[in-house]
Amino acid sequence: MVRGSGLHALFAPKSQRTTTKSKLAISLARAINSSDQVESSLSSLLTEPLSLSATTVLQTLRLITHPPHALRFFDYLSTNANFSHNPHSFFLMLHLLSRSRNLNAARNFLFSIEKRSNGSVKLQPRFFNTLIQSYADAGLLHESLNLFQTMKKMGISPSLITFNTLLPILLKRGKTGLALDLFHEMRRTYGVTPDSYTFNILINGFCKNSMVSEAFRMFKDMECVPDLVTYNTIIDGLCRAGKVTIAHNVLNGMLKKDVSPNVVSYTTLVRGYCMKHEVDKALAVFRELVVARGLKPNAVTFNTLIKGLSEAQRYDEIKEVLRSNTTFAPDACTFNVLIKAHCDAGDVDAAMKVFREMGRPDSASYSVLIRSLCLRREFDRAERLFNELFDKEVLLGKDGSSSKPLAAAYNPMFEYLCANGKTKQAERVFRQLMKIGAQDPPSYRTLITGHCREGGFKAAYELLVLMLRREFVPDLETYELLIDGLLKTGEALLAHDALQRMVRSSYLPVAATFHCVLAELVKRGFANECFELVRIMLEKGIRQNIDLSTDAVGLLFSSGQKDKAFLIVGLLYENGYLVKMEELIDFLCEKRKLVDSAHRLVLFCLENNQIVDISRWNRIIEELCKHKRHSEAFGLYNELVEIGNHQELSCHVVLRNALEAAGKFEEVQFVSKRMAM
Repeated sequence: MVRGSGLHALFAPKSQRTTTKSKLAISLARAINSSDQVESSLSSLLTEPLSLSATTVLQTLRLITHPPHALRFFDYLSTNANFSHNPHSFFLMLHLLSRSRNLNAARNFLFSIEKRSNGSVKLQPRFFNTLIQSYADAGLLHESLNLFQTMKKMGISPSLITFNTLLPILLKRGKTGLALDLFHEMRRTYGVTPDSYTFNILINGFCKNSMVSEAFRMFKDMECVPDLVTYNTIIDGLCRAGKVTIAHNVLNGMLKKDVSPNVVSYTTLVRGYCMKHEVDKALAVFRELVVARGLKPNAVTFNTLIKGLSEAQRYDEIKEVLRSNTTFAPDACTFNVLIKAHCDAGDVDAAMKVFREMGRPDSASYSVLIRSLCLRREFDRAERLFNELFDKEVLLGKDGSSSKPLAAAYNPMFEYLCANGKTKQAERVFRQLMKIGAQDPPSYRTLITGHCREGGFKAAYELLVLMLRREFVPDLETYELLIDGLLKTGEALLAHDALQRMVRSSYLPVAATFHCVLAELVKRGFANECFELVRIMLEKGIRQNIDLSTDAVGLLFSSGQKDKAFLIVGLLYENGYLVKMEELIDFLCEKRKLVDSAHRLVLFCLENNQIVDISRWNRIIEELCKHKRHSEAFGLYNELVEIGNHQELSCHVVLRNALEAAGKFEEVQFVSKRMAM
């Protein structure tokens, strides 16, 4: 039982119960969706004894828009309302989490089901199936397979649906061997009988992986009756492999087995014959489709045949086909087929005529013409079309087209514009392509190079960042060109960032590139970036430049980052490199607030057996005395006595007087004794 206040009015006689429960589910979901405080919303809503049915709970879960809130509602019912969840509500909750890509939460929920239900709900194959599919949809193949293995280890036998879920995942990744092993495991280990859907998956997968012979063998050895999908799949695979005659025989075999071919079956054959340039046979199949079978060709059928006829330059027969079938009106695809055929035949003027006859040319129309004009080096005409394409926002679907453009088709135009000082013009269209997710890695390089030629290095850097976000990796030359340009224009931070991205892209620039970036960072006073870069250089085994290393350490000291400065000095010495210690000590002594750092540096030199001119020791001891750091001054003096280097010091008197003033008479006696010696 649960409590409900303000909801009692929703409860009506039994005849209205279904409607009432729907209203209750809507009210609960609305309250949960409108607040982040799920539990408090439910507490204020459910304040009187109220019985919730399993149906109402399922309806509410489906209506909640944010799956984590649905989970909180689910848990609230268990802990606050004493509602007993059943397998259906557990499955729905898991399904909602899985489908919303809350995959970690879904996995945790899956393995908590038995505990949450106090053992009343046992894990079933369908629970695993939904998460396996969600992992696959997210591109996480290994997680799908690991979950499958976990399922088996827990003693839960996979079902037919489990195998039918896993097989296409493997085949889409080209794992045909693993798919076959899984198919054999399905039958031999678990005794699961494959159905026609299983065979359709395998046949389609083998065909897509260029294993048509294996697909055809499986088709012939099927343990169940092939359906129309099976036939169409194998016909398509055979046609794509150029085995059109065999595919035609398969279609004829369908008729003998009382499986009627449909328009897809015949259209596939038409395409197969056209691909082999056997247009007469394609026409014969088309006529059989219309006349003998009485089927109605669709737009794909017509366009496939028209494409084959246009490639064979049999334009009169295209007119005949169109005249004889008044139900088909040429669409954008038909016009594009004709445009491409004219372009391929070298008759761009004829292609332009077809283009102008179109009511609303789409992106494919423009791309074919622009590419053809570029290949003919008619760049002025191509550029006019290119600008028209941008102005009309054709790529953004403002022409009503739903087809996704191919970015690579515009590369010749990009190359021409970028080579002629018009990179911004090229980028306008490129950005439209990016908006609709149509991209091509070489296009990025072309535009980045174009910007660099024109001095637009910041614009080039922005494109590089966008390229990497989309997991495209620039080549070595692109990185080097960009970094060089950014340095020349004083963009030290952007050059440093580009260099870091270059290293993360598994490139190792030459030492000179690192040195140039480091020099610019030092010059501009970017201490943190200097620290990061020197560390990367040491990690990657890049040769150090003693002047740059010294300057970088000095910059860290002067910017108040002493710990980082000493860390870099230590790392440099550990890796066999040096800094100009005397130069650094002089610099630190001049900066009176950095005497402590100078003191630490000379001690570091003692530990690492680096010789420092005696005048620096004098200076540091005197500076420490001035700052009343008597103990540190005496300690440093004592270190020199122990190694026998104190005789050349000229600071004895200063040190003795400072110690006397501080009342350190034992230390005064020690120094006086050494002075007498």
